[in-house]
Amino acid sequence: MQFPESWLRAWADPDIDGQELAHRLTMAGLEVEDADPYAPPCSGVVVARIESIEPHPNADKLRVCQVDDGSGERQQIVCGAPNAAAGLVVPLARIGAELPGGLRIGPVKMRGVESSGMLCSARELGLSQDHSGLLELAAELQPGQDLRQVLNLDDTIYTLKLTPNRADCLSILGVAREVAALTGCALRLPQAPRVAVTIDDRLPVNVQAPDLCGRFAGRVVRGVNARAATPDWIKSRLERAGQRPVSALVDISNYVMLELGRPTHVFDLKRIEGGLTVRWARDGESLTLLNDQTVELSADVGVIEAGGTLESMAGIMGGQASAVTLDTTDVYLEAAFWWPEAIMGRPRRYKLNSEAGHRFERGVDFSTIPEHLDLMTALILDICGGQAGPLDDQIVNLPAREPVRMRLERCARVLGIRLDSEEVGAVFARLGFVYERQGDDFIVTPPAARFDLMIEEDLIEEVARIHGFDRIPDRPPLAPALMRVPPETLYGPHALRAALAACDYQEVINFSFVEEAWERDYCGNADPIRLLNPIASQLAVMRSSLMGGLLANIAHNAKHRQTRVRVFELGRVFARDPSVTDGGLAVAGVDQPTRLAAAAWGPALAEQWGEQTRPVDFFDVKRDLETLLGARAAGLRCEAAGHPALHPGRSARLLLDGRAIGWLGEIHPRWAQALDLPHAPVVFELDAQAVSERVFPAPQEQSRQPVVVRDLAIWVDAGVPWQSLLDTLKQRIAADDALSVVKDIKLFDIWREAATAQQRSLALRLWFQGRDATLEDRQVEHCVQSLLDALTQEHGARLRS
Repeated sequence: MQFPESWLRAWADPDIDGQELAHRLTMAGLEVEDADPYAPPCSGVVVARIESIEPHPNADKLRVCQVDDGSGERQQIVCGAPNAAAGLVVPLARIGAELPGGLRIGPVKMRGVESSGMLCSARELGLSQDHSGLLELAAELQPGQDLRQVLNLDDTIYTLKLTPNRADCLSILGVAREVAALTGCALRLPQAPRVAVTIDDRLPVNVQAPDLCGRFAGRVVRGVNARAATPDWIKSRLERAGQRPVSALVDISNYVMLELGRPTHVFDLKRIEGGLTVRWARDGESLTLLNDQTVELSADVGVIEAGGTLESMAGIMGGQASAVTLDTTDVYLEAAFWWPEAIMGRPRRYKLNSEAGHRFERGVDFSTIPEHLDLMTALILDICGGQAGPLDDQIVNLPAREPVRMRLERCARVLGIRLDSEEVGAVFARLGFVYERQGDDFIVTPPAARFDLMIEEDLIEEVARIHGFDRIPDRPPLAPALMRVPPETLYGPHALRAALAACDYQEVINFSFVEEAWERDYCGNADPIRLLNPIASQLAVMRSSLMGGLLANIAHNAKHRQTRVRVFELGRVFARDPSVTDGGLAVAGVDQPTRLAAAAWGPALAEQWGEQTRPVDFFDVKRDLETLLGARAAGLRCEAAGHPALHPGRSARLLLDGRAIGWLGEIHPRWAQALDLPHAPVVFELDAQAVSERVFPAPQEQSRQPVVVRDLAIWVDAGVPWQSLLDTLKQRIAADDALSVVKDIKLFDIWREAATAQQRSLALRLWFQGRDATLEDRQVEHCVQSLLDALTQEHGARLRS
């Protein structure tokens, strides 16, 4: 938002200088990004009138001008500007003047003719890049007047950096309201003129989409002179606000938008057949806009139609079909309230830089449409002439301004200072809010221009802004120094990260939105949660697994010549679940559990001389997982099962204390080949909540008795998993007190006569230790036999001789 200080002070003129005014606005949340003078410094430049002009005797393109500079003596100036003419009022840089860029003016001879100064163009004064001729000034100006004062060249141009919620300040009126509230100065509101209705012409309007247009007003004006010159005061304000003057009708529309925050549109009435229809577009319709861009419309874009022809993109930009020209004589003036939700995102979708769309998608005051349209009509009648018809105003569907309650006690807690009710009431009064008191509570009805006031915190922010952020003392918060002892059994996210980092894994953070192919291939998810507005076309769905991101990390590193990659991620995944309801951070219908996943690829160990290089395998990663679980690893079970992303013969469902917590396995060869990896990574993915508890350590007194070690070799069917045998042994130990001396069991050898053999030999190592006395051979043999009997009964095992 760019505007000159002089325009703002015409509405609100506080008794402070420009620098202080910029500081006040910035401290109130309207950041003044730039405050620069309109024109660069210059001196010695005055208003002058060319009295006579003669050809230069020695140059065809130069002329000798006799100039009145107000000093009482004619000045002779040699000038080559093509528009130099007798009677023209122009800037004159006298002898000794200094122009922008450090140019000093002195007496010179130009082809033998003396010149006592220089007549200036706009570029030479630093006002614009126009160097086509002399800068023509108003004819009523008196020679000798200082140009900087006459043109107010010391005016300051403010550039505000507004946050998206402050759409009410996208106008001089909105900023002036803020200045009046901040400084207490008077706000000079314009009086709506009484427009003389001299014709009874009307244009019928049919609003078919109340969710698009909430209010539509307009009037017919006939007999306008579109070629009329825009007044200099309007052109000056538009230029200093960054707008290029075009023609009187367009300039008036832009002026009303900048001054009042009211985007309007001017239709050429003779190019409209029948009445106007406000509706949603139909898929496939096209419209040629004022910028000559032709756009294909979708069904969620609003349009204004006349006689089957699309006239404009509602609230964004008009169309060429009804655009005004210099030959226009009859116009239809339109001002409407377009619902912000109906405009949001559409200008960006069509790559349109629209001042109207920028305002409407943030919310525009819907209560002052008739008054603003009367002001615009009065300007057109004054400048372009014509006859105005009656104002048609259709109120279709306006937003309800729901009252917002602010508790005084809550305000004090948020701000850290206590303001009494009179101070808060004065703030709301200065802002022009309508409110009522209920004890220490304020019930505020937001103005029609303030779409940002919805909750209690919004009102607290208004109190802080007007009271002054710089007046809130800088006091550090005080809190009792209570020591919090973290529970020893809790294994939180930081501990999980530290444990995996200690196992040589590096943490990564991937996007929560992924490619749809990942969900289909890696998760078997045919109905992922789709994004309404993805940041990239390929990142269109929410992830239900962390595996895809880790595999992409490995593939990226492999392409960059990394030979060993170990990565992990702790993050949320997203899946449909109708049982989930809204509340806290939960969204209805979406389950958002936190998962912990890790992937390893490349050699099992970093390259070294002491170990042979071999690829990481299932059991390497399982060992890392057991290290992560610590003492709880005793309850970990790997159950053979299939997963869409994993190798069908090298994957397992993970069970912890009988509860399924995730998956472990080697990536399916198909996906490893698709990622161009020479061998498959090994991954695991767990429910982070399930592994966030650890076993509380239970110290026990160490036995002083010697340990007895026995080996036991058995034959068993090849299809019997080792885990089943181990579970049988542990059940027998738990059921027989005599076996309490068994301290550990390990499998240390597997042997088969041939790959197709129906049985295999398993060699077990058993550790025995008594508590109070040294074990005798018969006790140990009894224990070994008891364990062998259990394996024989349950699994048909037999002793290997």
